[in-house]
Amino acid sequence: MSKKVAVVTGANKGIGLAIVRELCKAKFTGDVILTARNEKLGNEAVKMLKSEGFEVAYHHLDICDQGSAKQLSNFLQKTYGGLDVLINNAGMAFKNDATEPFGEQAEVTMRTNFWGTLWVCHALLPLLRPNARVVNVSSFVSKKALDTCSPQLQAKFRDTELSEEELCLLMGQFVIAAQQGNHQAQGWPNTAYGTTKIGVTVLSRIQAHILTKTRAADGILLNACCPGWVRTDMAGSKAPKSPEEGAQTPTYLALLPVGAKEPHGQLVWDKTVQQW
Repeated sequence: MSKKVAVVTGANKGIGLAIVRELCKAKFTGDVILTARNEKLGNEAVKMLKSEGFEVAYHHLDICDQGSAKQLSNFLQKTYGGLDVLINNAGMAFKNDATEPFGEQAEVTMRTNFWGTLWVCHALLPLLRPNARVVNVSSFVSKKALDTCSPQLQAKFRDTELSEEELCLLMGQFVIAAQQGNHQAQGWPNTAYGTTKIGVTVLSRIQAHILTKTRAADGILLNACCPGWVRTDMAGSKAPKSPEEGAQTPTYLALLPVGAKEPHGQLVWDKTVQQW
């Protein structure tokens, strides 16, 4: 039987790095692979973790580059023959005082947070072994953003029959509306980050639904989670949670025991399923 393997994206700092550390502390029974876009920063993070006594490997991954995700897929297939844990943590947000036009912020944020996550999933979900765990790191901001959408958009995003293709079209429509400056008039929230995380949360529900239909007997669980407001470069120093505290829910979902039936296709915050 091939050795188990866990992959964490965007893991050279912040919540991603803390998740890698927590997986090691929990004695994950396999290899833990820290991925990052910047090779130097990724290897420095691995070196730091090794100095703490944790055995971690680095692999390059730029989630905005589909070729990069395919390379990681090929490496996992060749080295391990599959994948047991995937934590899609990589993401970005513009600062509140960012000067870029909102349309540009929407396009860049969507490309990373939604499309990047989707591309990694397309490359890696086919490798999932029985009892695999997938965690898509979303945000409580996705729920707040959903609540400020028009009733029509809210209904679409809560529709359990919404397809991945339909979701992709909606995410594209938001970016176009943002670039035209009439996104709010079309019922969208005035947050690029929040809208991309609506996409991540809904994508997780769709992916879980597909796994239930296509691999019902394999015991795979896939969820979205909110780490909470965490002190990171992205969220700032005033946030109440440490990266280690932010890593608790993603790690909990990644290590759900074999035989667990739920949560699956849910949004989980502080280890508790949230109403969507």
